Amino acid sequence: MSKRKICVVITARPSYSRIKTALHAIHDHPDLELQLVIAGSALLDRYGNAADFIRKDGFEASAKVYMVLEGENPTTMAKTTGLGLMELTNVFYNLQPDAVISIADRFETIATSIAAAYQNIPLVHIQGGEVTGSIDEKVRHANTKLADLHLVSNEDARNRVIKLGEDPDMVINTGCPSIDLARMVENEKELSFNPLEKYGGVGNKINWEQGYLVVMQHPVTSEYEQARQHVLETLIAVRNSEISAFWFWPNVDAGSDGTSNGIRTFREQQNPENIHFFKNMDSLDFLRLLKHSKMIIGNSSVGIRECSYLGVPAIDIGSRQNRRLKAENVSHVGYNRQEILEKIKELDANGYYGSSTIYGTGNSGEKIAGILSKVELRSTKSITY
Repeated sequence: MSKRKICVVITARPSYSRIKTALHAIHDHPDLELQLVIAGSALLDRYGNAADFIRKDGFEASAKVYMVLEGENPTTMAKTTGLGLMELTNVFYNLQPDAVISIADRFETIATSIAAAYQNIPLVHIQGGEVTGSIDEKVRHANTKLADLHLVSNEDARNRVIKLGEDPDMVINTGCPSIDLARMVENEKELSFNPLEKYGGVGNKINWEQGYLVVMQHPVTSEYEQARQHVLETLIAVRNSEISAFWFWPNVDAGSDGTSNGIRTFREQQNPENIHFFKNMDSLDFLRLLKHSKMIIGNSSVGIRECSYLGVPAIDIGSRQNRRLKAENVSHVGYNRQEILEKIKELDANGYYGSSTIYGTGNSGEKIAGILSKVELRSTKSITY
C-alpha cells in the first residue's frame, strides 16, 4: 500500500509552532509522506523568516509560495489571500496530495482551504471551533465548513464544531501540538542560553538575568487604524515598569505597519533602557524564554495556550483573544498604560500558576499522525442540521 501524502501549508511564523510536532510525527510515520508548503510571511525576513527555522529543523519544502502584498491593510489582506489561492491551487494540482492541512485562523488560511476543497482534496483543519473576534473568527469558521476532518484543541471547540453541523465522528479532540513543545521545556530549571548573544536583536543590553517580561502584541484587524496607539500604551507601561523586557515583532496583519511604526518611533525617540527587540526565535528557545519569564504581555495566543500549560502569568490586552477558552493564568486589561502597569505589578507579586491541560497534555503530534494514517479521507460530507 502506498503512503498517504499529507500536504501541510505553513503561512506564518506562529503556524509553524502550532504544527511542528505533528510535522515530525507525519514525517516519521511509516504510512505517511509529508509534503510541506511554506508560504506567506513565513518566507519574509521582515517577519522573522520562519523558513530558516523550518529548514534548520530538518524539513525540506515541497513548494514555496510568495503571496504577501505590501500595505498591511484590509485591502492588501484580501489581495494576498487571492494571490495565495491562485498559487496554492497550482501547488496542489502538481503535488496531488491525499489530504491538505490548513492551520488555525490566520486571514490567508482560507486560500489553503478553498484551493483544496474546490479540487475535491480532503481538507483537514487544525484548531477549529475556537472563538476570538474580528476577521480571525470568520476565517476559522469558514475553514471549518470547507474542511472534512477537524482536529480540535479542546472539548469546548469540539462541541462548537459539532453545533456548526459537522459529523461528530470527524471532529476529534487531539489537543494543541504547541503544548507538545511546552511539555519539552516544562522541567528545565534555568534558561540554557543567552538571548542577546544567540539572537542579537535591537536595543539596549538589558539586565535580563534579574528577571524579565516577554511582550508580543499584534494588531487587531478590525481595529487596525488604532494599532499604533494601542502598542504605544503597552510600550509606555512596560518601560515604566522598569523590568527588563524582550519584545517580539508583530504578525503581518492589517495594522502591522502601525504597530511596527509605533515601536520604531518609540525606540528612536525614547530609547527605553529596559526593552530589547527581536524579530523571531526558534520555537523551543522561545518557550524556554517564556518558561523562565515573570509573565507574557500582549495579545498573542501563546499566553492563552502554552503559558496555561507552563503556568506562566499572561496579561491579555484588548479584544484579539476575546472569548477564547482561558485558564487562570490569564488576566485581561484594556488598551490603557496605567491599567497595564498596575497588572504587571500585581502579577509580578503573585508569581506562577499551576499547570492547566485545557489545550492538551503534550502528545498531540503523535495523535494527529495516527489519525491521518487510519481515518477515512473523504471530500464529501454527511451533515445533519
